[in-house]
Amino acid sequence: MKRKGWLKTALITTLAATILGACGSNGGNNGNTGASPGTASESPAGKPGEKVKLTLWGAVPAEAGPKAVIDNWNKENPDIQVEYIRYVNDDPGNLKLDTALMTGQDADLYINYTLTRLQKRVDAGVAMDLSNKIDYNIDDQMGPDAAQWKIGDKYYGIPTKKNMAFIWLNKDMLDAAGLPIPAVDWTWDDLREYANKLKTDKVYGLLQHDAAFTATIDGTIAGLGVTKPDGTSNFDNDLWKKQLQTVHDMMFVDKSTPEYGEQVTSKMPVDTMFLKGEAAMLSAGEFIFRNANDLTNFPHDFKIAFATIPKVTADQKDYKYPGGLGDVLSVNAKSKHQDAAWRFAKWYADGGMLPMASGGRIPSSKSVDNKQAMDLLLKGVEDKYDTESMNKVVFGQFPSFQLSVPQQALDARKEEYEKFFLNEQDLDTTLKNMAKRHQEYIK
Repeated sequence: MKRKGWLKTALITTLAATILGACGSNGGNNGNTGASPGTASESPAGKPGEKVKLTLWGAVPAEAGPKAVIDNWNKENPDIQVEYIRYVNDDPGNLKLDTALMTGQDADLYINYTLTRLQKRVDAGVAMDLSNKIDYNIDDQMGPDAAQWKIGDKYYGIPTKKNMAFIWLNKDMLDAAGLPIPAVDWTWDDLREYANKLKTDKVYGLLQHDAAFTATIDGTIAGLGVTKPDGTSNFDNDLWKKQLQTVHDMMFVDKSTPEYGEQVTSKMPVDTMFLKGEAAMLSAGEFIFRNANDLTNFPHDFKIAFATIPKVTADQKDYKYPGGLGDVLSVNAKSKHQDAAWRFAKWYADGGMLPMASGGRIPSSKSVDNKQAMDLLLKGVEDKYDTESMNKVVFGQFPSFQLSVPQQALDARKEEYEKFFLNEQDLDTTLKNMAKRHQEYIK
């Protein structure tokens, strides 16, 4: 059963890559193979008096902010009506979006959550080149971290929110175990020790959300460089070896975190388990706020504190933290209503997305009042968080990154470390295969 689930994921990933690769080979160079910007209409509606209907694809549940955003826009703009379509940010969900973008289905605007996904969509010609949009300065509005999302020195979307990933802590459990909130500069050896002290027969020491599972190895390679000085793959570095071994030991020796096969095959709801008190720590992003703040559906009475995503070793140099900016809003280069879509994108980025703040998505535009966003985030749940660690970690400033590695290479990497975590392959073979397959993509 475990093997079948893994193969299904691999096949889906391969199919998505095939669709985008095949379609992209027929497109233009700059991801702008549809109608040219500015030529889609004489007015936002295409013809005088005509009403435009746009679709926006995103991964956030509608009730967690997008519905309020869309309702606000539609009320203020009767000539341009927007429909929100939710897709799940996993391999099948991204395949669904990519298919819609390429086959001419309704997909005028969409949100990208990783640079590698955006790169594939640029290559496929379904992301509008924004370099000639002189009416909006992304660098000025979003700050220097926005440049991490440039592809070929151009923007193909607007980074709209502050990205955050960290360790969520059940502070009540820490207090009961006599453990302080970890220092900012802690390591995975420290985390492993915490997990061992916090685990019980009914409580995991650590759970990891799938989106955060590679946070440390990504931050490590962002600092080391994805290639060595001789141009060969750096996917077999010693820090990755130590990190993968540490997590493996936590699964099979300490039993302080779930075995990988069990977590994947059971589709373990790690955020729900953390909020139910079934785990002392959770590695995840700010998107968990939408559940943590929903005391009706996710009731809990403990206080939550925060720690950074740990380094591998204390003397590790040039480590980068998961963060920066995210939720990059792109206009489909094949949309028939690019002018209208661009008008919505600017509005969304400069404050229209504010209702999303209650679910943890803090707008990155300088046009948005940060205090207003903070108030929305904590409204009614102020006593559920340790404010000192929140200010230090969630709203702290750390060197961040956007990993610039082809999605195919990341998919291959995942296939290899999954074999290690399923005890189908030893660690040295895993590292060797990851580097070998990455090298093939480099060539």
